[in-house]
Amino acid sequence: MCSAQNVSLFNLTSGGTVASVDDAKKDVLIALSQIIDPDFGTDIVSCGFVKDLDISDALDEVSFRLELTTPACPIKDEFEQKANEVVSALPWVKKVDVTMSAQPAQPVYGGELPEGLQKISNIIAVSSCKGGVGKSTVAVNLAYTLAGMGARVGIFDADVFGPSLPTMVSPENRLLVMNPESRSILPIEYLGVKMVSFGFAGQGRAIMRGPMVSGVINQLLTTTDWGELDYLVIDMPPGTGDIHLTLCQVAPLTAAVIVTTPQKLAFIDVAKGVRMFSKLKVPCVAVVENMCYFDADGKRYHPFGQGSGTQVVQQFGIPHLFDLPIRPTLSASGDTGIPEVVADPQGDVAKTFQNLGVCVVQQCAKIRQQVSTAVSYDRSIRAIRVKVPDSDEEFLLHPATVRRNDRSAQSVDEWTGEQKIQYGDVPDDIEPEEIKPMGNYAVSITWPDGFSQIAPYDQLEMLERLVDAPRATTPAVASS
Repeated sequence: MCSAQNVSLFNLTSGGTVASVDDAKKDVLIALSQIIDPDFGTDIVSCGFVKDLDISDALDEVSFRLELTTPACPIKDEFEQKANEVVSALPWVKKVDVTMSAQPAQPVYGGELPEGLQKISNIIAVSSCKGGVGKSTVAVNLAYTLAGMGARVGIFDADVFGPSLPTMVSPENRLLVMNPESRSILPIEYLGVKMVSFGFAGQGRAIMRGPMVSGVINQLLTTTDWGELDYLVIDMPPGTGDIHLTLCQVAPLTAAVIVTTPQKLAFIDVAKGVRMFSKLKVPCVAVVENMCYFDADGKRYHPFGQGSGTQVVQQFGIPHLFDLPIRPTLSASGDTGIPEVVADPQGDVAKTFQNLGVCVVQQCAKIRQQVSTAVSYDRSIRAIRVKVPDSDEEFLLHPATVRRNDRSAQSVDEWTGEQKIQYGDVPDDIEPEEIKPMGNYAVSITWPDGFSQIAPYDQLEMLERLVDAPRATTPAVASS
């Protein structure tokens, strides 16, 4: 993992020579194990960063590769320097060759995702739940900041009604095309970043109903040939409606960045969005408060007041807050087609986005190390297994119990709360045909009658408590 903090290094005391290649490798690994990753609190050998360790026949030259979690690691140069130092300090070493690399791009649930998303390591939602606060500006500049840090990056403009990306970037090719053989969409590329927007589909802005919009978003996102990406930044549309739910179901969002402005009204809408992401098990890792202030005559002015971003941080426990000023160049960059961090990479705005980029890289690496809820069907005992996160425990549920307790509109009247599906309507011996994750918060269960049930993890845990199921023993069966 990578952090903006300094790499810890302990002193090594060693002397003499080595008698064999195995002894030499052991010496090198002991030396490298003194470099501590500041976020994991574990040495780089235990983290599995050291690859391809090789010792020359003369037992005096060492080569190895440090494979970090992301090519955007903000302290990769420091890791390389420290690794050179500790190995060169061994008395028998005359030459050290360190190569830096990064883990291949891959999502947590690669095999269970649409093909277009199977080579994307992290998907970042940039959301505000309110229009006009600078969300697209943050999304585009964050994407180009991550690219400048060495990552492979894509941007997905999820706003069909008012796509912003075609205005904020200026690629030569402005029309999406489809590969006739694979039937996949080929993304547009601009300054090394891949991008897809409905605005590049030659349709302008959409006039269509909600279900159609969700279908378009799903198609654009999942059938695009993104290739290998370390980060896909999604510029979310305003609001908390069907499109947001579709995106969270289709794609396992790694994290969300919340954009707000100082006004109280912005905070009210942002709070809705934070609660939505919390319910969908998407961690919010940073808040960007845009249009905070401007400097003039040696003074700092806050024309829209202060405190909205701080209130979001304090109320919802989001750990990082970044302030953006009212800056004509930042606004103009969105109209000229050249992102501010590209136009002025040494400016104050670029430095703020650099700090945001480091935060996103750091938090995503932490999140990927966490174990998510895992749900599967065990045919040998005819039970649904639910693995509890951050624990060795699991519990079992009878398939009929899960099916009978579906809370969707097909099973429960949304107005009266009356149960449409009755206990006897579901046979005791029913078995699921397929179980697959839906984003971070639920699984989709397909039953033999064709019914597709979305079962949130929280609901499965509630069922386990309801029927008082013994953990990892026998399936729980709901009583009539």
